[in-house]
Amino acid sequence: MSRKALSAPLALVALTMTPGGTALAADKAAPSITAPSLGYPDTARGNTVDPQFGVDVADPYRWLEDDVRVNPNVADWVAAQNKVTDTYLETLPGRDAFKKRMTELYNYERFGLPTKAGIRYFYTRNDGLQPQSVLFVREGLKGEARVLIDPNTWAKDGATALAEWNPSDDGKHLLYSVQDGGTDWRIVRVKDVATGADLSDEVRWVKFSALDWAKDGSGFYYSRFPEPAKDGAFQSLNEHHAVYFHKLGTPQSEDVLIHATPDKPKLNNSAVVTDDGKYLLVVSSEGTDQRYGLTLHPLGKAGAKPIVLVDDYANNWEYVTNDGPRFTFITNKGAPRGRIVSMDVKKPTALTQLVGEDDATLVGASRVGNRLILSYLGDAKSEAMMVALDGKPIANIKLADIGAASGFGGKSSDPETFYSFSSYARPTTIYRFDAATGKSEIFAEPKLTFKPSDFSVEQRFYKSKDGTEVPMFVVMKKGLDRSKGSPTLLYGYGGFNVSMTPGFSPTRLAWVDKGGVLAIANLRGGGEYGKAWHDAGRLDKKQNVFDDFIAAGEYLIAEGIAGKGQIAIEGGSNGGLLVGAVTNQRPDLFAAALPAVGVMDMLRFDRFTAGRYWVDDYGYPSKEGDFKNLLSYSPYHNIKDGTAYPAVLVTTADTDDRVVPGHSFKYTAALQHAKAGDKPHLIRVETRAGHGSGKPTDKVIAEAADKYAFAAKWTGLDVQ
Repeated sequence: MSRKALSAPLALVALTMTPGGTALAADKAAPSITAPSLGYPDTARGNTVDPQFGVDVADPYRWLEDDVRVNPNVADWVAAQNKVTDTYLETLPGRDAFKKRMTELYNYERFGLPTKAGIRYFYTRNDGLQPQSVLFVREGLKGEARVLIDPNTWAKDGATALAEWNPSDDGKHLLYSVQDGGTDWRIVRVKDVATGADLSDEVRWVKFSALDWAKDGSGFYYSRFPEPAKDGAFQSLNEHHAVYFHKLGTPQSEDVLIHATPDKPKLNNSAVVTDDGKYLLVVSSEGTDQRYGLTLHPLGKAGAKPIVLVDDYANNWEYVTNDGPRFTFITNKGAPRGRIVSMDVKKPTALTQLVGEDDATLVGASRVGNRLILSYLGDAKSEAMMVALDGKPIANIKLADIGAASGFGGKSSDPETFYSFSSYARPTTIYRFDAATGKSEIFAEPKLTFKPSDFSVEQRFYKSKDGTEVPMFVVMKKGLDRSKGSPTLLYGYGGFNVSMTPGFSPTRLAWVDKGGVLAIANLRGGGEYGKAWHDAGRLDKKQNVFDDFIAAGEYLIAEGIAGKGQIAIEGGSNGGLLVGAVTNQRPDLFAAALPAVGVMDMLRFDRFTAGRYWVDDYGYPSKEGDFKNLLSYSPYHNIKDGTAYPAVLVTTADTDDRVVPGHSFKYTAALQHAKAGDKPHLIRVETRAGHGSGKPTDKVIAEAADKYAFAAKWTGLDVQ
């Protein structure tokens, strides 16, 4: 929708034990406990103990925090764990069946949202099983498409990806970034669109950055960190983020520093050029919360001083458009679910409301021609409407079904825009929308190898522990025998204001196609109902997220959707924390757990890469109140020795520089050491992959087939 400010996300996605879990007791080089049937690798236990606020916190696996590419002992441990895991996964009867079906479901033509620049249209396309999507360009809407960038030629393993890209306003040049091996770091380059040749320009050490052109195409604005020390590039903390201007044809060493905050090194600073090209708007934030500062840099005026619009870092501000000095923003100031306001930059504290707060949550707005298109979430489902520039309603935009819509980016000079729509059983279709006429037409529609009508999507509401009603989507194959309950995959996230909307996933649909049920819970901590919903699931309210997820599992059993011993839980990143915490709190409730790239050590998360941003949701381990709360649910510190645990398959990647893999390594080692029952507790470590983005299609399929075959084994799903 709008060109949103970039914070450092827990980039690009849930429990019930009462708070008060204790830390692992100090253990002086005790031998590891291995499962005879699996033969877990022996993992050395150290004597590290950190006294914190009167608590001796043992951390026997501190050595597993080291970079796998630097410490050969960690590399050997990973190789040994993968060997055990691979041997086990090879025995699962559903593995090949899942891989085959996922490959079939992935094998359809997929398009990304088009961007118009000059007379040219730019968009991505994947023919089905290509490792990476290819960037195409057309001369005119109906022009013949030609390949502009094919990242599949960049690396033999397909793990080097095209990340962000942005054409200049006239469409003559393309600014694009390269992501290698799943890292968050970017290399930025420029391509001549007519010839397809790269220019000499190259910019490095870019991370968490918007990429935006000067209106005259002379260069571009970007954000970067200082070049890290060679030995600490992978896991070093990210500080001193600054905005630069790069003039085409010059080396990076000559780039002009536009905006820096040396007195506040933890601020992220991201820049966007305004619609009229007269200003550069810098949006600053310290963490993942939508609490921003705004600084306006006049362009083309020598000696003009920056204008501070907002410096209290208290609210969300998302630039929508401007008409000279009058700016339009989305904000949650005075409106937890969002509203549209305008301000005069000469009097930034005086706000004029254009569109007031609604029952639905406002999640995006953009200017297209002389209209504003607003995007909402109503009970986690997309809604869209069109209003005049002064906020007066014009029309609702009819969407295809219950699902998720995104896009609607545009220009004040052009009433044309594009948006995508998808649902759990409906792959993405791209629509062209004319804001002048209010009509939508299909730009690209996939040809499918299955019938969406074969599947049903329901939205249920259930009560959490404290009585709060929580929505949940339930997906199953029509005609499924519901008399005895079915093996169910329960997915959650619950954090960082991230909303779980009805998007299409070929891998999850394969689970449903094989007779399983998919349930996705919209937990507190997300953004489905605005700021209040987010606040109810973070900091000292984090236990609500876990309670919501546990209540979802109990509801599925009570309603007969799943039987006892038929639920597998899945979540990634913050969702991996969710799965780890819930597994500790209710090991009896779930048959299998799939924590992916999770934040598992809640006492040291802020010491690596982007972890320092997450204090907005988690709190500060260095503060006593936060420390006690974090210790109460930290997955690594609350494993219950002597308790039968569900089957656990941890997944991570050796080059994840968002949530460093040491989190998963330490958690797995502690779980394998504990007397935690006879079910397998394994870890699968991907190579040349990061936190998830940029992962090639074949690796996505292989990992998902392993996870879901594992879940099928322990939930009783008969995969044919």
